[in-house]
Amino acid sequence: MSGNELVVSVVIVSFNTRALLRDCLNALKAETREISSEVFVVDNNSSDGSADMVAAEFPEAHLIRSSVNLGFAAANNRAFPRCTGKYVLLLNSDAFLHSGALLRAIDHMEQQPSVGLGGAKLVGRDGSWQPSARMFPSVLNEFLSLTGLSARFAKSRVFGRQDRTWADQLTPCAVDWVPGAFAIIRRDVLEQIGYFDEAFFLYYEEVDLCRRIKQAGYKVWYWPDIEVVHLGGESSKTMQTLSMSKSGAQLTLWRMRSELIYYRKHLGSSAWMVKTLERVWHLVRARKNAQAGDPARTLKAQDSQKTVALMEQAWNETQGGRFSPQRPW
Repeated sequence: MSGNELVVSVVIVSFNTRALLRDCLNALKAETREISSEVFVVDNNSSDGSADMVAAEFPEAHLIRSSVNLGFAAANNRAFPRCTGKYVLLLNSDAFLHSGALLRAIDHMEQQPSVGLGGAKLVGRDGSWQPSARMFPSVLNEFLSLTGLSARFAKSRVFGRQDRTWADQLTPCAVDWVPGAFAIIRRDVLEQIGYFDEAFFLYYEEVDLCRRIKQAGYKVWYWPDIEVVHLGGESSKTMQTLSMSKSGAQLTLWRMRSELIYYRKHLGSSAWMVKTLERVWHLVRARKNAQAGDPARTLKAQDSQKTVALMEQAWNETQGGRFSPQRPW
């Protein structure tokens, strides 16, 4: 790498996380003191003054203001054409680098030229491990997750396959995909395969990107010596009008839309299969809990009925995964 070559372009998508974004940028500033870098903050029409805070407190950052919420994929795509670094780092506003994390990530990429994208070990504020090295979605993996078998038999290579919970989390390895909370990508690979697919407003966009990177002949790697604290779901929590799933603070309807779009794009008729699987599972669950006569289980039955209705809505709105509704979702 030549001495005057910009090493890394960092892209952060901002949406109503002003205090966390400030902490994220301060942590990033400490990590990039010895690295030739540039930082882009794409603000998705935040209402909490996030963009003004960046302009006032971090004038060195390239601030891109959007007048609408573009979602994660399209917001990143606004910054990608302006990136000049050898590597592009995706970083969530609620993700904080441990000391030396970025230097180690760059070193891994330099040492392993066959890797197109690399990810970190994500941990919660309390240090608890988060799924950081994952398998591509499949109907089987959806079944194992829905039924709870993946959680009950987490150490099984069969049942714990989706999140690789059976594996030693301290062992680096090639994987299918890593979460976009922290992902370092070769810019020339990104230019080769194309940017994020903007059909995905939120969720599954990094899964799709990793799949296309692997289809182009590059590898995706997980490196546990890169540690990143990730709070998770902080932007989604500000969306009070939509149903939230209980795990991961996901916006359920958006998750379903993106899931169907992903399955249709990469697995064809499996979109119908995964829709039917989730629908049947929750219909059975709703009937079983409704018959129990217990108030807590009645609430569970209502939750399942709502999930079935949302899946029908997602199926209709995406025409079975063939169409992405107009942004913002």
